[in-house]
Amino acid sequence: MLVHAGKLQAKQAEELVRQSREKKVSFVNSVIAAGVVSPVDLAHTLSTALALPLLDLGAVDPQRMPANIIDGKLAAQYQVVALGRRGNRLFIGGADPTDQEVVERIKFATQLAPEWVIVEHDKLMKLLAGSGVSASEALESMAGGDIDFDIAEEDAAPQQDAAELADVEDAPVVRFLQKMLVDAINMRASDLHFEPYEFHYRVRFRVDGELREITQPPVAIKDKLSSRIKVISRLDIAERRVPQDGRMKLKFGAKSIDFRVSTLPTLFGEKIVIRILDSSSAKLGIDALGYEKIEKERLMSAIQRPYGMVLVTGPTGSGKTVSLYTCLNILNQPGVNIATVEDPAEINLPGINQVNVNDKAGLTFSAALKSFLRQDPDIIMVGEIRDLETADIAIKAAQTGHMVMSTLHTNDAPKTLTRLLNMGVAPFNIASSVLLITAQRLVRRLCENCKAAADYPREALLRAGYLDEELDGSWKPYRAVGCSNCNNGYRGRVGLYQVMPITEAIQRIILAEGTAMDIAEQARLDGVRDLRQSGLVKVRSGVTTLEEVLSATNE
Repeated sequence: MLVHAGKLQAKQAEELVRQSREKKVSFVNSVIAAGVVSPVDLAHTLSTALALPLLDLGAVDPQRMPANIIDGKLAAQYQVVALGRRGNRLFIGGADPTDQEVVERIKFATQLAPEWVIVEHDKLMKLLAGSGVSASEALESMAGGDIDFDIAEEDAAPQQDAAELADVEDAPVVRFLQKMLVDAINMRASDLHFEPYEFHYRVRFRVDGELREITQPPVAIKDKLSSRIKVISRLDIAERRVPQDGRMKLKFGAKSIDFRVSTLPTLFGEKIVIRILDSSSAKLGIDALGYEKIEKERLMSAIQRPYGMVLVTGPTGSGKTVSLYTCLNILNQPGVNIATVEDPAEINLPGINQVNVNDKAGLTFSAALKSFLRQDPDIIMVGEIRDLETADIAIKAAQTGHMVMSTLHTNDAPKTLTRLLNMGVAPFNIASSVLLITAQRLVRRLCENCKAAADYPREALLRAGYLDEELDGSWKPYRAVGCSNCNNGYRGRVGLYQVMPITEAIQRIILAEGTAMDIAEQARLDGVRDLRQSGLVKVRSGVTTLEEVLSATNE
């Protein structure tokens, strides 16, 4: 047929027939391997010569093709795929419809009447490569062998149903989860996302604040994987209808690492997010966080006062907890009693009395704070001020001789004061208790190994906020390049800070119930940099890029 259609020379054809017999492979495979006829030409020639339908496999969704009709080994051996079924007719796709042996084998195995549909050889092989591997084999290859990764004894699973536990202890799933956790730690990820969809399942890591897809394991393992994670997080594996929160601790080499686990029922299964809680981040020291000299001096001066309130503000994931814990670590001395109430306690620090909020049991922020005041504390840390009751107790504690630290969700430091006013806190209470507010954002830090000088137009730098006299040519901004040591030109993150001490002038504005704009203007006169200006300083010193600063402070 191929010679007759002018696609192949007679001598070539004879040579390919001889080769295919010697190597015991099909003639079609020999033709494709030799590259003398393209898969598209081959399929069209056979379709025309044999009057058989031709199908483009690239336009077919593999998930909607019938599964398990033809045995996987048989399909791989004879290079065919089941395309559809109508009554007792089975439509099979293949690149060589002259192979009668496969028809007889499929007829016998399925008790159906096979009918040929011609498909392109390259697309068929790609499809078979994806579907021919079982879920456990795919996981085995992803996990890449055994990993020495023990579950901490105190987090061993509570008693569960034996049948469920057999599923949970499925070896490939166990190894796959271990591999994902090890990879996440090695890549310095902050979170792992396990996300089920209708036809696929994906795993993403958040590295330096950016989510990136890591792998797509088989959909078949989603329930086993979620059960495995729930068992080691001490969650109820039978409950799949409501969100659950838990923790797990795993021994990774010589050190133990804590993980916070959150499950969420979605349309196609449970989405699980695992947050990696690295206690070493609280011990980095204030300089590693990215505070400039003047900002660091203002913060140190405020937290070493005997009483008052220090507030840290910013969106979720902006590093507020790490900043607070770094301050607590500095103050954590044998002669100081420190108590914290959080939801939940993320970083475990020896020498600090940490309490987890438990709303069901009635242990709220305000209830814990009231109890703290009878525990003779010197320093109190409140995870978040969410309501007027918590704000009132925290302010009373700050006025009665305690140093109080807390967080709020606002955009910048001046807006924090108006937020407290809007909550219903009296202006004179705010003015007399709050010592300092620091607002923060995280931006990606440039990789020192590959960063290169950027040539931004002068107008763009002026528009970003630089002054004319600052653009004197004595410095150059840098841009991200990317190398084997970093993530698209960035490695790690650094903070942008607006550190605003509450001066007498700002106290007068608060007492007069001034707006956030009035407070911001006074802070500017007091020499406080806003977040954008703080970012521009980082760009000037070559720590980050202008793009990162503009996206983080675009308000």
